[in-house]
Amino acid sequence: MKDQLPEYVRKQFPALKREFNGHPVAYLDGPGGYQVPESVITAVNHYLIDMNANVGDQFETAQNTSTIIQDARDIFADFFNCSWEEVVFGANMTTLNFALAQALVRQLTPGDTVLITELDHEANRGPWLQLMDRGIDVAEVAMDIDTCTLDMEDFRNKLLKKPKVVAVNYASNGVGTISDVQKIIQLSHEVGAIAVIDAVHFAAHGSIDVKKLDADFLLCSAYKFFGPHIGVMYAKKEVLSQLAPLNLRTQSQSPPYMMETGTLHHEGIVGAAAAVEFIANIGLKFGTDLDEQSEDLKSNRRTQIISGLRAFENYEMGLTEYLIEAIASNISKAVVYGPAPGHPRTSTVSLTYEGYTADQIAKYLGNRALFVWGGHFYAIRLVERLGLLDRGGLVRVGIAPYNNEAELVRLIEALQDEDALQKFVTTLS
Repeated sequence: MKDQLPEYVRKQFPALKREFNGHPVAYLDGPGGYQVPESVITAVNHYLIDMNANVGDQFETAQNTSTIIQDARDIFADFFNCSWEEVVFGANMTTLNFALAQALVRQLTPGDTVLITELDHEANRGPWLQLMDRGIDVAEVAMDIDTCTLDMEDFRNKLLKKPKVVAVNYASNGVGTISDVQKIIQLSHEVGAIAVIDAVHFAAHGSIDVKKLDADFLLCSAYKFFGPHIGVMYAKKEVLSQLAPLNLRTQSQSPPYMMETGTLHHEGIVGAAAAVEFIANIGLKFGTDLDEQSEDLKSNRRTQIISGLRAFENYEMGLTEYLIEAIASNISKAVVYGPAPGHPRTSTVSLTYEGYTADQIAKYLGNRALFVWGGHFYAIRLVERLGLLDRGGLVRVGIAPYNNEAELVRLIEALQDEDALQKFVTTLS
């Protein structure tokens, strides 16, 4: 039955019917945001048509909205493996992280250290770097340039500063490296630091267990795993309850509401919950192929979520191996950046192409309805450390569960056609 997964998944996405320049669009831009299944679209439409209201009053739609937001917290509690009281919704991951940084800085004093990394997206660097204006020292863990992994020896050395906060990503949106965040959290806690995990890129590619990780805060974005553009944060209740976030006196001062300023993006929350339900439904349909206990799979949403993500991961990694090998075998001018074989990674493959900038390659491929990213993807420090910032950055190919091998064949053929590439780039100048 697992062989039916890609065909079944592709049928769920209306966007895949799109054509551009006479070609079916291959959405290989997943790290920048996934396409949305029909079930998510339906859920958002249903809310806007039948339930649209603000919360806090007694009439039907207001009460219904309160109920569906609570339901969404319950769904994300299963997604994270936490209590619903630890699920915070916000405009996006970056905004939530800025709010978190501004709450945590109230507990810091000038001279205290926050530890970030060279591997991280700016959303988990910028909010902490800006605390330098408040007298906070921000130290940076080095990245191993050859393997695009965190230098764990440097991390241990930086822990000697006894940082108050350690902020690190679960997986790199730039090159796909998955870091050992459980070990990082453990070592951070040993020196008394609060651990903040950016799981924006990882959340689409593996299950998250905040209890097992013992994370203090973990942030992600629903649009990176089939949902609308909203952010979601896990906030450990006993840690969050000790903070004083910036908010209004009319706002509840208890978790999780204390971090949620103003009116939430209700339809986005509904869609985000539907995205998790989509993953769970995949797990229910295909989980038996992954040796799950069938009875638990039928009755337990978290088991379904884990099974769905595992099914996606198994499928994606097969395509990833194929793509990396095809690039190495067929495109001599291409260099792939990322972790060495055997190191945990996501299905994100980033490369350079000799003689052309990433933007030129991305535009050329886009003209052939192969939608990829070119640039630094806000992982600007990583690209800078690789020495590629002045050369235009990286070409990033992201493989999602709705992609297939035929699309990757088209990609390889396009990259092999140097004559067509040169002619196209000439038209840009």
